[in-house]
Amino acid sequence: IKERELKKFLEPGNVAKDIALPNPEGDTIRLSDLRGKVVLIDFWASWCRPCRNENPNVVNMYNIYKDEGFTVYSVSLDKNKEKWLQAIEADGLVWPNHVSDLLGWSSTAGADYLVKSIPFTVLIDKEGKIIGTNIRGPQLQTQLKAIFGH
Repeated sequence: IKERELKKFLEPGNVAKDIALPNPEGDTIRLSDLRGKVVLIDFWASWCRPCRNENPNVVNMYNIYKDEGFTVYSVSLDKNKEKWLQAIEADGLVWPNHVSDLLGWSSTAGADYLVKSIPFTVLIDKEGKIIGTNIRGPQLQTQLKAIFGH
């Protein structure tokens, strides 16, 4: 099957595939638990420089829109739990939805979303439908302004 065929599920308007992974405490957090919020699914890792460079922008957007129903669902492709937790702390990733199976590139969620490189993001609306993929930096700011009206 062609990559393009495989990626059809990521087209805007489709419902995002559910993800269910453990948080640092070992509790499973499901993407579907966040219905009713606009969610940025953020595939990243502590060792990924471009991911770490984008984090301040994501933190900024979270702080602006969190009270209006925006949140982040961070899926880490780390293998080392300590480094993962240190990066969350160091970068001030204050949202509650941090998950990882600590399988690195073998992550089930990464495979489900055909993640070949990171950072990789999927923005979904309150119904869990995809708005777009790989939305970062100024693009993310523009999209959230359009959604929340400021």
